[in-house]
Amino acid sequence: MSSYSEKSVTVLGLGPMGRALADAFLDADLRTTVWNRTPGRGRELVGRGATAARSAEEAVAASGLTVVCVVNYDASDAILRPDAVTDALRGRTVVNLTADTPDRARDSARWAARHGIGYLDGAIMTPIPTIGTPDGVFIHSGPTDLYQEHRPALNALGGTHTHLGDEIGRAAAYDIALLDIFWTAMAGYAHALAVARAEGVTARDLAPFAKGIGAILPPIFEQTAEEVDSGRFSGEDNPITSAASSMAHIVHTSEAHGIDAGVMRAVEGMARRVIGLGHGTDGFIRVTEMLGRR
Repeated sequence: MSSYSEKSVTVLGLGPMGRALADAFLDADLRTTVWNRTPGRGRELVGRGATAARSAEEAVAASGLTVVCVVNYDASDAILRPDAVTDALRGRTVVNLTADTPDRARDSARWAARHGIGYLDGAIMTPIPTIGTPDGVFIHSGPTDLYQEHRPALNALGGTHTHLGDEIGRAAAYDIALLDIFWTAMAGYAHALAVARAEGVTARDLAPFAKGIGAILPPIFEQTAEEVDSGRFSGEDNPITSAASSMAHIVHTSEAHGIDAGVMRAVEGMARRVIGLGHGTDGFIRVTEMLGRR
């Protein structure tokens, strides 16, 4: 294990999350070099002891480990793939914590391998205030030995770190699936608030009951995960025919108030397709199998 890798790190991208990452590295007494495409964002970090590089090439040359956190892989490619930066990265390691798709992670790993660059992909699954605290959650994928080599530096970010395996796209696959849950849930909540308001119910009045709905989901996630993996979809407690009826009520009430019900119409449509395939006594999660058909 290289002490050089453990004691120094470069952070590329100084948006709110990138600054939080750099802060955590500084708190852990790592020599931290920072760079951002828009100048000036690193002033506070420099005041705390970070070194501001004049270019991305200079930044990556300063450390054995470079952590990238920008808006997407178009942005990270624009930073990492110019010839001068690529050459400076040879023999060093990039941990890309930028959110994007599994295919983009695989493409970046192939690029890195062609140029003799160690490459790990990852995702940050918790908000900015958790960085550097025990509440942070990070997932990683890529070569196990490379992950273990740089784990001491990554530990400086706090929280839990889970290595999901050597397949480089694995972290992005988890990230996409988990964000799918989050944003679909947020879309549902926003729609629910609009319907409730149309019926004279304030968001503040609904919120405690919405929290109750959220609390029943974890055991449902566990149960339905077993059903999906086993291929047995129990509808004993709530068959999909009953679920489709509830969805129709939501659509009717929404549209009676002139509120777009496109999302719920789509979900109801999926449920009714399952029923049409002869699975009306199964639970709603049977939709997963239908969606996965090619």
